[in-house]
Amino acid sequence: MDAAFIQQNQIIERYIAGKLPVKGAQDFERYCRDHPETLTSLGMADRINAALRLLDASGQPLPWAEKPIPFYQKPLTIAVVTALAATLLIATLLLVAAGGKKDERIAVLANEVASQPLQPSKSTRVVMVQPSRSGPVASPAAVIGGGDTELADFKFDLSWSTFNNFRVTVDRVDQGRVAILGNVYRDSNGHVRIALNSSALGPGEYDMNFEGLDWRGNPNAQAWTRFAVTR
Repeated sequence: MDAAFIQQNQIIERYIAGKLPVKGAQDFERYCRDHPETLTSLGMADRINAALRLLDASGQPLPWAEKPIPFYQKPLTIAVVTALAATLLIATLLLVAAGGKKDERIAVLANEVASQPLQPSKSTRVVMVQPSRSGPVASPAAVIGGGDTELADFKFDLSWSTFNNFRVTVDRVDQGRVAILGNVYRDSNGHVRIALNSSALGPGEYDMNFEGLDWRGNPNAQAWTRFAVTR
């Protein structure tokens, strides 16, 4: 490789454009190192200056200009992401631990409910109730329970009904059916009497539906009421 070869084959232009093969680029660099005066004679500096002016005019960064760092590689971004990841990890661990404790508590409560016997009633209270004849009601007609367990002796006045035998259903509001009592007869005063230990049911409100049974056992809606249980 000599000056004539370099000029004839546009080695400088191809080198700057990165179009020389690796072997050719290495040979050109070696030649320039051994013959630095050739760069001057070939106008290498002028060509480089012209190329730099073109880069500047096009708005492209100069080769030695520091390239902008993507936001995801910046130290501050990395630190923030790391902190968020650590926070999420801690929160996840806390939620898992809390969930485990919650499951244990639920299991304990379920076991208590399954094994807990009825509390002995400390008193008996007669509860007179006038059921609705027109349809289900939205508010309790009576409240039982409280601090001490009691035996609530309900007397539902159905003296006006033409039936003597009734089917009584008990539903916990917004949950489900609790009991169905069949063939419940009213007494000589026309009262349907149901005695209930207040610890037998959980706190909440309960709907009661009274259906008169004819001689065939067919139900006929008669009355409705609601009571509440407190602890």
